[in-house]
Amino acid sequence: MKRNSCFIILVFICYLLQTAVFPHLLLADVAPNVLLILIVAIGYMRGPKEAMCYGMLCGIMYDCQYSGAIGMYAFIYMLIGYLVGLFNRVYDRDDFTIPIILVGVGDFVFGLVFYVLNFLLRNRTHFLFYLKRIIFPEMVYTVVVSVFLYKLIHFLIVNIENISRKES
Repeated sequence: MKRNSCFIILVFICYLLQTAVFPHLLLADVAPNVLLILIVAIGYMRGPKEAMCYGMLCGIMYDCQYSGAIGMYAFIYMLIGYLVGLFNRVYDRDDFTIPIILVGVGDFVFGLVFYVLNFLLRNRTHFLFYLKRIIFPEMVYTVVVSVFLYKLIHFLIVNIENISRKES
């Protein structure tokens, strides 16, 4: 129970970073996707079920503030959480390259699914423009931020799990 409470607090902190801090630190008119970094960390370390649950929580929080349709971000974050969670089988505590690559791939998938749900279904077919103006810059910025933020999140998750094991 305490582990879940700590994870929810971590979700809330990452949500605040994404919505309150990083919009003021734009590069190339994009901000990094901090919630995606968190979902990748949870999925890679804990598996697809937990990543989907926390992905849904992150998505609903983000949907309530920024989306006209509740559920779009929740769906995207759940999908990415599930796909990244499949890599839990190759989880290595000391390897930080696989999760950084997964953050890049996850952000690319996020951009593609967001494009399809928001623009392509409304017959806005300027995909190459969206790809080079939004998807690639956001992916690069998110990967650069994840190099630092993933290590911190990994450290926090490992400590949360160690504390919850000692109390059990």
